[in-house]
Amino acid sequence: MTALSPFVLYPVLFLAALFAGTVDTMAGGGGLVTVPILMGLGWSPQDALGTNKFQASFGSGSATLHFARAGAVTWREVGWGVLFTALGSAAGSWAAGAVSAELLKRLIPVLLVGMALYFAASPRLGVEERPPRMGSFPFHLLFGLVIGFYDGFFGPGTGSFWAVAYVLLLGLELRRATARTKVMNFTSNLFSLAVFLLLGHVHFLPGLVMAAGQFLGGRVGARLVLTRGARLVRPVFLAVVLLIAAKLLWDAYLR
Repeated sequence: MTALSPFVLYPVLFLAALFAGTVDTMAGGGGLVTVPILMGLGWSPQDALGTNKFQASFGSGSATLHFARAGAVTWREVGWGVLFTALGSAAGSWAAGAVSAELLKRLIPVLLVGMALYFAASPRLGVEERPPRMGSFPFHLLFGLVIGFYDGFFGPGTGSFWAVAYVLLLGLELRRATARTKVMNFTSNLFSLAVFLLLGHVHFLPGLVMAAGQFLGGRVGARLVLTRGARLVRPVFLAVVLLIAAKLLWDAYLR
């Protein structure tokens, strides 16, 4: 890919980011598209991940803004989550060696498959609001720190874990769960990005080209979530979770 001229490379990066931003807003998993492309440029894994966090921040930020303006999420509902997710993601990015990456690579895809099967076997799950099983503060304290740390440390499936947690434990329907998930994604992206910036692992020109695609994709995905609701989000969510799981299972057990 490095042999491509900028006149070819930059439109490819823009379109890939546009598609990734749309899908990521609806169900997560945008990194499955963008990270392999950035790795294909011949960069180090750190540079690819740092640039990916940079461009992904524009997609999650765009979606967050759209959901907030539409009234699908309020800052009062997610304030504690933003705080604890910020702390968790910054810690995860700094302490990348604190947890066995090999253990995560083997455990996460199994959890994702289990989540997908549970959703598939529960057709009404996420379609309507249910009574919460946890209070908002302990929920955001626990999952903000844990999922935030995971996103800063490793990342794949973060949006899926947030969405499932919101549906199962706070009783949200999938559309509202998706809106809150993007706020948390935006938070962890920003604070993880800050670490990569400090370490000098961001390529700005390709990142800005992709950021434009992500920003537009985030708005498109948010609009689809708000207008189509769980009828569209649910099948896309299941498909993306299974794709992420298949990719991680291949990397962990078969490659």
